Amino acid sequence: MPRPPSSSQQHPPGMWWMLGVVAGTATQLQQAALLPWPVYAGWLAAAVLLGPLLWRRPAWRWGWLLWGAALAWGMTGWRAASFAATAMPPAWEGRDVRVTGVITDMPQAVERGMRLRFAVEQAQSAEVPLQPVPLPPQVALTWYGELPPQGLQAGQRWAWTVRLKAPHGERNPHGMDWELWWWSQGIQATGYVRRSARDAPPQWLGQTWQAPVARWRGQIHQRMQAPEGASARLQASMGVVQALVTGAQSSIGRADWQLFRDTGVAHLVSISGLHITMFAWLAMAVVQLCWRRSARLCLWQPAPVVAAWAGLALATAYALFSGWGIPAQRTIGMLAVVVLLRSQARSWPWPCIWLTVLTVVVLIDPWSLLQAGFWLSFVAVGVLFAAQPRLGGDTARGWKPALVRMAREQWIVGIALAPLTLLLFGQVSVIGLLANLWAIPWVTLVITPLSMLGVFWSPLWWLAAQGVTVMAVLLDAMAGWRGAVLFFAQPPWWAALAGVLGCLWLVMPWGWRWRMLGLPLLVPLLGWQPQAPAWGHFEVLALDVGQGSAALVRTQGHSLLFDAGPQWSEQANAGERTVVPVLRVLGIAPDVLLVSHADSDHAGGAEAVVAAFPRAHRLGAGGVPCVQGQSWTWDGVQLEVLHPMAPATHTPVGGAGRNAQSCVLRVRSVAGTAALLTGDVEARQEQALLHAGSPLRADLVLMPHHGSKTSSTAAWVQAVQPAVAIAQSGYRNRFGHPHPAVVQRYQAQGARTVTSAGCGAARWRSWDPGAVQCERTLARRYWQHAVPEAAGAGYTE
Repeated sequence: MPRPPSSSQQHPPGMWWMLGVVAGTATQLQQAALLPWPVYAGWLAAAVLLGPLLWRRPAWRWGWLLWGAALAWGMTGWRAASFAATAMPPAWEGRDVRVTGVITDMPQAVERGMRLRFAVEQAQSAEVPLQPVPLPPQVALTWYGELPPQGLQAGQRWAWTVRLKAPHGERNPHGMDWELWWWSQGIQATGYVRRSARDAPPQWLGQTWQAPVARWRGQIHQRMQAPEGASARLQASMGVVQALVTGAQSSIGRADWQLFRDTGVAHLVSISGLHITMFAWLAMAVVQLCWRRSARLCLWQPAPVVAAWAGLALATAYALFSGWGIPAQRTIGMLAVVVLLRSQARSWPWPCIWLTVLTVVVLIDPWSLLQAGFWLSFVAVGVLFAAQPRLGGDTARGWKPALVRMAREQWIVGIALAPLTLLLFGQVSVIGLLANLWAIPWVTLVITPLSMLGVFWSPLWWLAAQGVTVMAVLLDAMAGWRGAVLFFAQPPWWAALAGVLGCLWLVMPWGWRWRMLGLPLLVPLLGWQPQAPAWGHFEVLALDVGQGSAALVRTQGHSLLFDAGPQWSEQANAGERTVVPVLRVLGIAPDVLLVSHADSDHAGGAEAVVAAFPRAHRLGAGGVPCVQGQSWTWDGVQLEVLHPMAPATHTPVGGAGRNAQSCVLRVRSVAGTAALLTGDVEARQEQALLHAGSPLRADLVLMPHHGSKTSSTAAWVQAVQPAVAIAQSGYRNRFGHPHPAVVQRYQAQGARTVTSAGCGAARWRSWDPGAVQCERTLARRYWQHAVPEAAGAGYTE
């Protein structure tokens, strides 16, 4: 009689070690600051030396778990500390540097220019000739305007004058962590190429052998441009085709990205595991068909084995060519494990395969654990694996059973990923299941093959673009259905975890009675709402929108948005990118949109906000004009317009005229604490308010005109007497806001001064008027840029 398997056979040590690696990496990523690199190196060395002791006790599960965690914690910390040691020197931010180096990746189009990844070979000061500058090895540059005659492509060596700064992104509640993204890309400085008359001109030094794959991608990308005179829709569709072939996600327009997210098909227009798996399957089929034609080759090696390895090799090449993203890494890893096991006539349980690939990805890129694509990709595959008994029960062939199986898989993945999409993006596509039922075969069997084959015959790209156009038209019609997309407030971690567990429970291969037990776990996820201020009190959230203004005033049951952020180009504004997403993740639909004046840094995002919240009443620029004396009360909180003194009798021309018409709003709690939101009023308007005896005393003030020296006169600051003064200004902005003299003026009055660059989004509460909560200090991580508040003034480009 055979003996039952031992504990070590049931739970292989490798499983526990891999769980430890993931746990140790996740723990290190929670550090607010890095320790010195010798600490990590010593910890790593100790873990390596203690490792052989575990081989004598393979059944000691907790030992393997702790050893894997210690190893991963030390390794990740050592890599992070080593990388941080090559950071951009603060002393060289904003200064002209002459650099020589090579473009190492395919340039990608951005607003008004091209973004380049540049490997620095030599750097010297442009101000003091021959003075070396210690720059990071990799920087991200933007080339603005017309391209040089040689073009810009990977492998070119250039010498040019650049102006750099540390990677710095906006910090808002539940917003994108751009500094983590730059860190994971190996970039520690961003900037642009200077080409003014006083700068040495860019010098092309030739084409090198470096980055051949990226160069080839760029050449194909250039060939895929839409024909001249093509419609806007065809150009957008061609951008989707470019993304499918070369992995250039920036080629997809923001409108299309939003459409694909709203309809739940965004995973189909990027290089996903589905595309790579299909490519591998087609390659295997072609190789196997050709191999079987030779009896000699079949006697040498079986056709299925050769086809499997050939499919894996070609799929890997495609994944590398398309950018080697997280979904590609996961797919190639799983394909490699499956092919290796089948070649040796072995099989592993699915958790072993899944966890092995996950661990390899984490070891290669520890910071991928914090990326949305990582979790969406691995959770989707893990859920399909876990539900395999139910999915595998129907083995009938034919198009009808296949359609049923596809619908069932989509239902499983859609339900399982719903809480993750809500947690990561703040929305759930209700029509995603229906859209994916026809979009998956359309993209997989029509658009993607035509896009790939277009590399060999370019007219097929036009057909693929037409296919994208058809899909976009249908998706747009579906997105217009009532209730197609639902937005929810961003839940806390415990509610999100409960929702994830509840959805996973619903898709497990159990009876329906057992599955229904997962429904109660969804209640915290769907029903959670942020705590509102008590009656009679209010809070102000000054958003981080760079060089611009946007602030949310919230009472117990109402909210007002004061300004909507800047417009950066015809296609990009802070309303769409920052303000609307923040409002949605907070579960807030503003009752009033008050735009202080028509300057683009205040009104640039207004139309995007109105499109997202059409019921919001408009005041100020674009709505009912502001005039002194307008007032109303919400939940015991009084809101009063102090400026302009009288309605504008003409349309102001130029920035100074518009500034003179800025709305000034005072918000007062039942306890008497107040906030003053000032727009861009300048010294003359401040003096007029003082002479009129307006109630200017406030505990919080948004510095007029972002802290410009043309505002915040000594008399004004003395009259306001704020406890907190916030300057909404961009990091190293070209205007030098806030001006150092203005900051000193507020500080001399006893105010705490805060800048958007150093604080991120700033939250102030009327029931605690002396305190301000900075987004940059909440859950801080070591890769995030630390900007001293004292350095928030006087920065210029």
